[in-house]
This record gives sequence, C-alpha cells and structure tokens, in this order.
Amino acid sequence: MLTPLNPLRTIAELKELRTLTSTHEGAQRVAWTETWDRARAWMRDKLATLPVEVRLDEAGNLWATLPGASPRALIIGSHIDSVPNGGWLDGALGLVAGLEVLRTIAARGTPPVTIRLVDWADEEGRFGYSLLGSSAASGTLRPEHLLTLHDRNGITLPAMLTGYGVDVEQMGQAGGELIDAAAYLELHIEQGPVLETQGLPLATVTGTCGVERYKVIWHGQAAHSGSTPMNQRRDALAGAAKLTLALREIAHEVGDGAVCTSGSVVCSPGIATSVAENVVQMVDMRHHDSIKLARLLNRAQRASWQFAAEEHLNVTWERIYQIAPITFHPQLIELAEAAVIDTCGVYYHMTSGPLHDATEMARSGIPTVMLFVQSLRGISHSYAEDTREEHLELAVRALANLTDRVIEWLEQGGE
Repeated sequence: MLTPLNPLRTIAELKELRTLTSTHEGAQRVAWTETWDRARAWMRDKLATLPVEVRLDEAGNLWATLPGASPRALIIGSHIDSVPNGGWLDGALGLVAGLEVLRTIAARGTPPVTIRLVDWADEEGRFGYSLLGSSAASGTLRPEHLLTLHDRNGITLPAMLTGYGVDVEQMGQAGGELIDAAAYLELHIEQGPVLETQGLPLATVTGTCGVERYKVIWHGQAAHSGSTPMNQRRDALAGAAKLTLALREIAHEVGDGAVCTSGSVVCSPGIATSVAENVVQMVDMRHHDSIKLARLLNRAQRASWQFAAEEHLNVTWERIYQIAPITFHPQLIELAEAAVIDTCGVYYHMTSGPLHDATEMARSGIPTVMLFVQSLRGISHSYAEDTREEHLELAVRALANLTDRVIEWLEQGGE
C-alpha cells in the first residue's frame, strides 16, 4: 500500500523536534552543540525507517539518498541548526517537509531519478560565516578565511570542527556529493512580513540578495569619564554610533529594497567610567542588485571615514563575508509557480533578503529554486516565530507537487 503524503505528520514532527530541542526562550539547535547533535540523532531515527543510505560528508553535512533508476539526483535540502533562542520552523520546516516527501516517493518504489535529502551543517553561521556546509560543497569556501574565526565564547572554528571529525582543510571534498546533482529544491519560512501583508500563504522565490558583511574597528583613546572634557575626547563609540544612524539614511537613499544593519557593537574597556578606546562593530548590507550593493558599501565606508575625522579616530574595515546576488533557474521558477497555483490558487514572486543554502547550490551551477511560506508578523530568529498550521500544510503539499514536477522535467532531459 502506497504511503500518501501526510502534511499533518510533518507538523506533528516539527512540534516533536521543538519539544526535544527548545526552551522557553526558543530553539537551541546551534551548530556543533549537544542540542544540535540531539536534533540530528532524531532525524537519523526518522530516516532509519526508510530505504535510504545515510552518511556524513567531509564538511559535516548529513545526506540521505534514495537510489533511483538514474544516478541524476534531485536534492531537497535545508538545515536543522538554529540561531541561539531561535524559531521552531527556521530551517527545520524544509528538512522535515523534505522527509515527508522522501517517504512518499520511497513508498512508490524505485524513483526514475535519485532523490536526496540533505541537512546542511551550520547554515546560520555560528562563527560569522553563513552557509558553511553548503559553501564547502559548492566550492566557494576558502579554508584560509576560517582559521581565525571564533564564536562568542572565544572558541575557534577549526578547534570546534576538529571535535566533530571535520578538518577545515578537507571540507572542500564535500563537493563530491554534487557530482550527479541535477536540481535543488528548498522550502523555507519567509522570515519577513511580505506574504502576510499580501494575504498570501506561499511564494516562489526567484533569487537571493547579495551580502556585504564587515567588522568595522574604531580606535580612539581611553580616558576617565569624569575628568575628560567632552571636546577633548577620542570616543570610539561616537564613531560607531554615528555610522549606525547613517546606515539607515544610506539604505533609504539607495532604495529599491536596500537594507543595512549594525547588529553588534562591542566596546573596550567597556566600563561606565571610561571613554571607549576601541569598538568592534558588525555591519551587514544587502541588495538584490550588485551595483546598488556596491553603492551601499561605498557610501558606508565614506561615511565612516568622515566620522573618524570628526571624532579624531582611526577606522578600519575587515570583510567577514561577501556573496553576490543570485538568480534562480528560470524553468524551475516556472515549475514552482505551477506548484503554488495548484496548491493555493495564486502565485507570488519575491527575492529573498536572507541567505539560504539554495544560494550556494545556485552558485555551483545546479538548477535551483525555493518556496516560501508566510511568517506570522514577519518574525523569525525569535521564540515568537510562527506560521499558521493550515499554511504549513499547504507548504508541504506545494513542495511535494514541485518535487513531482521536477522529477518529470528531469526525466524529459531538463537541465
């Protein structure tokens, strides 16, 4: 007897995972932690009931393969890791929905093409480097960029990965998993307010924005807060504060969806009785147009130099991460549109501001597309993250519909 698609099972399993790996503050599935291990063990238990081959690659990505009549592989992917105090659906939805689709296909017998489900390692970028596992597979990862990265507790990325049997220098060998890859699909929550504003449950994602992410380091002079006149201070925090406010105006001026964020400012010596001598500020800029993304960076840097001169400071910019805007495969976008229309009667196109592992798959040349499902209040990376259950059901059905369409497309020679 064939196993019918059961979106309610997906919702139940997502709740099961939430109970297993969350606290009252939200999801705690941070990559390379005991809770993340627990989540992966839970996923392995689910996969153990299916006729799939399960393995870890050299970058720590978890693969489940259902062999097909053809070695050409359709990959469904997402990530089970979360940010600290994250949401129950971010990443996990795509993986658990993919598990349900894999079950349904396996029940039919040998599929015409190979079907693979992948849980990408450290999508969230615990060490500041987003899409770690998928970038290793795609070939864009440069090991030398990882050697000095550390998390908020001072643990270096290479030391952490060694404890999980991952050698930074060998991570690129994960690219061998993509040799027969013919298409890549990913379902994700929107993480923003657009679909709710439009009154729509689902959208086809046409691509992802480019990102420029920097560490901006301000150097001033520590001085006693009680005895140093205001006009004689070299306050590093003043430069960072001015740039933080200027980023809003810069994003507004460049427009067309531009966003700029200063998400972290750390002062030294960091006490109430001293002017800040050094400040490390994290700046993230995004745009779907590469020219406008470059304009954001140029204007932000020029503004920082102006503020450094005004406050008698030195400022330097160190790039942490960069990725160009990505456009997904036009034929797969059409197939995704059709799947969404079949599922809910209407379709909507949008570009993703957040990055996803699909970005790296598209960069590697694999035909790629994504589906979004509405996020309530547009909230994500928070315990308050949520999506209506009826919309989660539609999302699972849309992913299954899209998977069937892409299998047929591949059978017909699509590439």
